[in-house]
Amino acid sequence: MRALHLLMAFAVLALAACSKPTPPVGKWEGGTERGGVLVVARVEILPSGLVRVMAPDITNATQEQIPSLRERLAADLVNGWADVGPREMDFDGKTFRWPDKIAPQMVWDKKSNQITLQLYIGANKALPVPLRPVSEFHDSPWACG
Repeated sequence: MRALHLLMAFAVLALAACSKPTPPVGKWEGGTERGGVLVVARVEILPSGLVRVMAPDITNATQEQIPSLRERLAADLVNGWADVGPREMDFDGKTFRWPDKIAPQMVWDKKSNQITLQLYIGANKALPVPLRPVSEFHDSPWACG
């Protein structure tokens, strides 16, 4: 009888070790500007675990261009969002990656419920884009928060 209990306990532990963490369901948005790079982004994680991501960016912006480029990126995000299809991502409880890939695409902070999108532009290291949780997307992610 004791052997049966040990076998059952081992089976439960083995199944728990194989189960995947459930990604957080919801919507996040935000934007950042750094050194002439502007980015706005939206992320939606569906109950199915599929992820919709859009992050239009502009590089080499001058100070004079930034106000109009911010408006343009926000409009691009709103106008293009309907065309963004859900995609599968691997999730380990904190980090999202494209299936069978190594580079982190997003990092979720469970405590703050903030997602940081890791945007790769050219051969540069990842640009972190902090995103805040929202109940609904806004016309301009720059203006909220």
